[in-house]
Order: sequence, then structure tokens, then C-alpha cells
Amino acid sequence: MIFDLDGVLADTEPLHWTAFREVLLELGADVGIEEYRRRFISHGGGPEYACETYRLPLTADALRARKQPRYLALLRRGVPPRPGARAALERLRGVFRAAVATNSVRSEVDLILGSLGLSPLLDAVVTREDYRDAKPAPDAYLTAAARLGLRAEECVVVEDTPRGLGAALAAGMRVVALPNELTTDNEFSGCTIQLAHLDELTPALLQRL
Repeated sequence: MIFDLDGVLADTEPLHWTAFREVLLELGADVGIEEYRRRFISHGGGPEYACETYRLPLTADALRARKQPRYLALLRRGVPPRPGARAALERLRGVFRAAVATNSVRSEVDLILGSLGLSPLLDAVVTREDYRDAKPAPDAYLTAAARLGLRAEECVVVEDTPRGLGAALAAGMRVVALPNELTTDNEFSGCTIQLAHLDELTPALLQRL
């Protein structure tokens, strides 16, 4: 089992938006949650979109750099889990090996997993420093499979965005789509199954996939 982190195990997308919005407001751009979910979450490249759309006087990488300390500060205040996250990992423990594969960097992931106390339930954690190309490239998921000692076809991925779904499919893995409030109207064609809640993710279900 390989889990995405943001929006699947941790309810961090609102925190990402808050941090980006603070920086963008200082630059004269107000990106609301609806615009953020459409242009940042679903398909990625949000900073590039913002810089071009609002003609910002900095690069996308510079925008990301300005946002990160604010996001880290929000994480240090505590991270809410996605509903059912711990219970799902506990159900799977001892039946399936579990990993996280995320586009987030190690400093962010350490704070998130530390806040949620999920590290003991994971066999591997793959962050942005561990592979070459970010999702929707397959690198994150292929790296996670290798660390679990599994072939791609033996892995099932849980994802909340089309971008992550595409990454897992490109890696040759089956995908459980788990849309959240910010991605519920997104297109998840190609997934093996779509669930409404992590409570539905059981060993019995996974063994049938």
C-alpha cells in the first residue's frame, strides 16, 4: 500500500492555501479557495499559473520559497488528520506493508507525520528529495515500491487528485481514488475503485482488487 500524504492522510491542503494566499496578497493577488483547488491542487503548477496570470514580479520557484516558511509555521501549530487516517493504517498493519509517497519536502513531511504520530505505522516514507521528477511523473511511486521491496504491479496507491492518479497509473500500479472536499468533482478515470471515506479501505477490499 502506498499513500499520498496531503489530502489523503493529512488535511494539509487548507494550510497550503493559507500560506500561498498570504504571500500572494502581499503581491496584490487574491487567490480564493475555489481558484486554488482548481489551479493548484488538481493538476499542479499552481505557482507557475499564479505568476503568469497575475504578472507577478518573481519566478514560480521564488513564490514557492516565500510560501514555505509560512507553511512550516502553520504545520508547527498542529496538523489535522484526514478522517479515518490512523484507523485505516492500523487496520492494514500486519497485513500489508505501507508507505507514503509525496511531492512534499522532507522538512514538511517530518512535521506532518510527527504531529499526527503516524510514522510507526509506515514502513517507508518517500519525499521530494528522494526521486527526480514530481507527480504526475511515476518516480515517487516507483521509489516507494522499491523501498517496500515490491514490484509495481503488486502495489495499490491511494490518491485524492488526478495528478497523483496519473503518477500511479504511469508507474503501473492500481489506484484507489479517494476524493476529498477540494477534489470531489475531479475526474478519476483509470482508477480501480473510488471510495468516499478511508473507513471503506479494509484488508478484505484490497485483497479483492
